[in-house]
Amino acid sequence: MAEIRFQSFSSGSCGNCYFLGIREGDEMKGGILIDAGVSMRRVKRCLQSEGLGFDDFQAILITHDHLDHIRSLGSYAKHLPRPIWASETLHKALSHHFITAEYVPACRRILLKDEWNEVLPGLVSVRYFVVPHDATETVGFAIRLPGHNYVHITDCGRMTDEALDFCSKADTVVLESNYDPAMLACGPYPPDLQRRIRSGSGHMSNDECAEAILKIAHKGLRNLFLCHLSENNNTPELAYESARAALKQCEYKPVRLEALPRQTPSQLITL
Repeated sequence: MAEIRFQSFSSGSCGNCYFLGIREGDEMKGGILIDAGVSMRRVKRCLQSEGLGFDDFQAILITHDHLDHIRSLGSYAKHLPRPIWASETLHKALSHHFITAEYVPACRRILLKDEWNEVLPGLVSVRYFVVPHDATETVGFAIRLPGHNYVHITDCGRMTDEALDFCSKADTVVLESNYDPAMLACGPYPPDLQRRIRSGSGHMSNDECAEAILKIAHKGLRNLFLCHLSENNNTPELAYESARAALKQCEYKPVRLEALPRQTPSQLITL
């Protein structure tokens, strides 16, 4: 039976990059990266520390075109030309972006809307859904892997019905819990930036994440990872406790709840 391995290399405004790998016995059968906001050197070092390497992923998915998600995408396309999967709207933006315009178009793969796309045939299929965020277009991913349904939502101003529906069918959910409202209000950010974050097309607060958890918790939910925590307006403890309090109200609780670290890699986790 296949095992799904998950690792976050970084999760926050400093950079975002995640690994999903499929292992059968002693052999890695395939894998993907989600976003490329972390350098190739750092990702290589993290993978090698777990006995893995660049050969263990064969495709890259991109959620949106903000710098902390694509900072190293041009380098990946130049030096490690894997298929780069994104929506048509996002690929058009990447083809003109100063970081990605030169090399990414040669690796371009279009995710079709409202369809399951075979990113790694027989191993990984992906369906994207648009979420509110102030980029060219921002998407979440529902990902089917052998025996697992995974959903990834980062940089999301508010949950949509479609996002909630995908989460309510997944065994693993990565969900943004960006800021604590009190810390944001009393923190160093100017009023305009605070309004942008709270606008519904910025980021989700711990409270909004907790509200989403109440709606998506179900018997099959096994893993819940909190991502993209703010360095200035949140702490891992606040995000975790807010999610844990929501889960206490739910009939069904996941086996694992974790706040992903901002600037350091998580453990390589078997889902």
